[in-house]
Amino acid sequence: MKNANNFYINGEWVTASQPNAIKVINPATEEVITRIAKGDASDVDQAVAAARSAFEQWSAMPSSERAELLGKLARKMGERLEDMGALISSEQGMPEHLANKIQAGGPTMATGMYAEMCNLMDKVDIKGNTHIVREPIGVCGFITPWNYPLHQIIGKVAPALAAGCTMVLKPSVETPLNAILFTEILDEVGFPPGVFNLVNGSGSVVGEAISAHPDIDMVSFTGSTWAGTRVAEVAAKTVKRVTLELGGKSACIITPDAPLKQAVEKGVQSIMINCGQTCTAKSRMLVHHSQYEEAVEIARQTAESISVGNPTSTDSYMGPVVSQKQLDDILGFVQKGLDEGARLVTGGKKAEGFAAGYYIEPTVFADVDNQMTIAREEIFGPVLCLIPYQDIDEAVSIANDSPYGLSGEVWADSDDNARAIALRLRTGMVHVNGGSFTYESPFGGYKTSGNGREWGEAGLEEFVEIKSLFMPAS
Repeated sequence: MKNANNFYINGEWVTASQPNAIKVINPATEEVITRIAKGDASDVDQAVAAARSAFEQWSAMPSSERAELLGKLARKMGERLEDMGALISSEQGMPEHLANKIQAGGPTMATGMYAEMCNLMDKVDIKGNTHIVREPIGVCGFITPWNYPLHQIIGKVAPALAAGCTMVLKPSVETPLNAILFTEILDEVGFPPGVFNLVNGSGSVVGEAISAHPDIDMVSFTGSTWAGTRVAEVAAKTVKRVTLELGGKSACIITPDAPLKQAVEKGVQSIMINCGQTCTAKSRMLVHHSQYEEAVEIARQTAESISVGNPTSTDSYMGPVVSQKQLDDILGFVQKGLDEGARLVTGGKKAEGFAAGYYIEPTVFADVDNQMTIAREEIFGPVLCLIPYQDIDEAVSIANDSPYGLSGEVWADSDDNARAIALRLRTGMVHVNGGSFTYESPFGGYKTSGNGREWGEAGLEEFVEIKSLFMPAS
């Protein structure tokens, strides 16, 4: 990759002072794909200065012109969709055939969606003699994770561009290559210099510099709760807006009258996609005690039917997890579950048959108590915990007994009954009888799962300041 050792600042690829400093590893082979440059606070200063200089012109540009550029970006991304999917697969591990659709296809569509939302910035609300207008918040700093890397980049960059903001992006050091390819595509489109800037580097250096920078008006972070708390602490000194999309330990409630086999199979398949490295993964499955052992058996059979294999194979449903550290962390949680008395139904080991790679078996635990570590903490791996309940009130209580509040799921005999239970869950999102995520919908959580919302119009509003113009009374 020709720009692996460059940063994108003020519309140009500039040579970094610390080239070849960070290894990018293919998790399927454990081989080094390439090495990228490592940035520091001085690189962030240059990028922020470029973004600040570009803000006045970009924010004043008619929304129709911003929409034209975003639409062109979406089309260019579509032309490179398979290249992007293959690249993400190589650095992150999701099977390529799934990465094309999920990791590359979804964000491409969402970019076009935000092109159509640019005109929302022209909206004026009139209340009496007051005109209420919308303005972009200013210069934004974005810190994004490795699990759905382009998805998270677009969830911040596209609405910010639509709103008229300028920005500096720091992607994850585990998966930086898709961000470089995205930036090359954006450069081809012809956005004004300084509107978008890319600086690679560690969270402890580049991330801290972004969070603390006095000329950044807003920071949007996606990642662990611990790291998000640190971002908020550092950013507080400059009183900038901070939005955080953090961890989850979401629950799926299956009522006694729900289609048990369908619900359990879908639940297992859902958590195993992307090796469970999904913040919204429904990692706690709550089943009525009268159906518990039946559900455990269905979960076992489903988990054991899932194909773990090379990401280049169309037969693979699960590839490797992203890194050796991630694999070690997951296996550590498995051991913790065993130590605390949970029953290992299937999996729980590094997958066999691979000469290299961070592969792990789909894992199911039964006899899990909601106070066990594996039911409290986010594992971020293909590990499902089945928990029995006596009645719906107890199921809701168990689901809500979590420091997190990101997502959830309810299966019942009717949509109305499932919806009634869903409304009792203290989470930002709930899937009802298998309903799917859409990019038009607000995405975010309660409690330590973060604040703010991404996607849809709500995602655009995060980058907006509201101004009241008090006009003369007529």
